[in-house]
Amino acid sequence: MAKWLNNVLVKTVPFAPKFVVGLVAKKYVSGETVDDALRVINDLNRQSFNTTVDILGEHIQYLDETELYVNMYAELISRINPIKNSNTISLKLSMLGIELDRDKAWQNFETILKPAKQNRLSLCIDMEDSSLTDITLEFFKKGKSLYQDVTTVLQAYLFRSHDDLESILPLRPNVRICKGIYKESPKIAYQDPDRIREKFFSLVKILLKSDGFAAIATHDLELISVCEEYIKTNNIPAERYEFQALYGVPIQNTLKRLVEDGHTVRIYVPYGKDWYPYSMRRLKENPDIAGYIFKDFFRIKSR
Repeated sequence: MAKWLNNVLVKTVPFAPKFVVGLVAKKYVSGETVDDALRVINDLNRQSFNTTVDILGEHIQYLDETELYVNMYAELISRINPIKNSNTISLKLSMLGIELDRDKAWQNFETILKPAKQNRLSLCIDMEDSSLTDITLEFFKKGKSLYQDVTTVLQAYLFRSHDDLESILPLRPNVRICKGIYKESPKIAYQDPDRIREKFFSLVKILLKSDGFAAIATHDLELISVCEEYIKTNNIPAERYEFQALYGVPIQNTLKRLVEDGHTVRIYVPYGKDWYPYSMRRLKENPDIAGYIFKDFFRIKSR
């Protein structure tokens, strides 16, 4: 019933006026400018949450568009506060032109990486759909050879993710483990929710048993509980992991409780003028997000 409702909402939203979508999107996007993002970041920091900040924009059509985003990241890096690693940045390679010119995309990435390194600011290369998995991991490995605090993401639903993690373990990586948001073929990705949870937990355990760092990125309360119990039972030090969640997703009570219990929680904070296409793409790629919007719209109590 829930999935049916989510799909109906996704099909209906494109016909709603843009300002209506904006009323919902503002719950999940910090704003259009770096000042908007910094206000949200400062508020989250006051609540003892760490953040990772993402500038909206992906799958550009022309290479000259990348200059705008490179400059935006330069401004963000110059203004964000990286003290105690409480705030970091994330980016998508499709924003830097990876689908158009890989050499230019690397040049853009390096331009962003240099000031991030100078400011001791951790930089995460987000994972996109499966067509970009190989090149994303290539950039991660190359970037990490230049700067230790380059991190990346693996998606639990992809069959390949276990092997991908094993391949980068010698680098002692910091890896965000998420379920996966893009609609991928059953030929390459698990579709069953329980199977995806199983693979998610397996990847987290591999990181915690190795010399890696596990960024446990999920809004699934069952998974959060399972990971938390494993951490407690195995006396995993707090510096070996953190929990992560998207800004605005209605599990604030759980996130606050995790912080109170001594866990690090990092909130993923997006901003930028591309909030509308971002919101629509996320809905189309994963209708389950509509469930969060529905709950928020009708003010269903946070868990």
